[in-house]
Amino acid sequence: MSNEKQLSLFDWSNNDDSSDSDSDSSLIPTDAKIPIPLGTYQTMEQIAIHCNQCHRCELGENRTNAVIGRGNPQAEIMIIGEAPGQNEDEQGLPFVGKSGQLLDKILESVELSSDRHVYISNAIRCRPPENRTPTLKEIEACKPYLLEQIRLVNPKIILLTGATAVKALTGDKRGITKIRGQWMEWEGRLCMPIFHPAYLLRNPSREPGRPKWLMWQDIQAVKQKLNELEGENN
Repeated sequence: MSNEKQLSLFDWSNNDDSSDSDSDSSLIPTDAKIPIPLGTYQTMEQIAIHCNQCHRCELGENRTNAVIGRGNPQAEIMIIGEAPGQNEDEQGLPFVGKSGQLLDKILESVELSSDRHVYISNAIRCRPPENRTPTLKEIEACKPYLLEQIRLVNPKIILLTGATAVKALTGDKRGITKIRGQWMEWEGRLCMPIFHPAYLLRNPSREPGRPKWLMWQDIQAVKQKLNELEGENN
């Protein structure tokens, strides 16, 4: 199949026959080799439908729920984690276990609400077995959904929690301890790598220089940057 013909399958806006459109779009979740061009989806609900049907990698075989996102889909900050865990797989929502509770508290410490000020998702939408790190194949199969989420949310700031999230979106392979707290640009958007909340749970000390202390510095910098961006717009 030619690239032109493949792309034509997803040109929903120019297809007047809604039944044909539905039929063509149903091809998306079946094969990771089929591209998902930017602009394919108009809503998060459309993404959710396809992700819950998706078999672009093997993880779909054992999922309970695809995990799409939570929070404000028009938020100015988007947070991207690594992958769903057991709680997330069961509830169909990201960051709902202990890591999620800590993340919410971190946001609240600078007066940011996970319901109003941020939208939270993951690099992939299905839980890997035994919560292992997602493979490159799994990340690449799922990345088009993530890119569509970013396009729909259109955040001013993206926070990448942990090295896997950084690598999945930007391709940067450096360790999180080397790049956390540093602003970087990706596709014209401001991004900051930060520690994953699960890492902070394993390192509870708040002494200066320790992970929790560093996270406090980082989240304050994020809030300050957001205030600056909002000031520019006003």
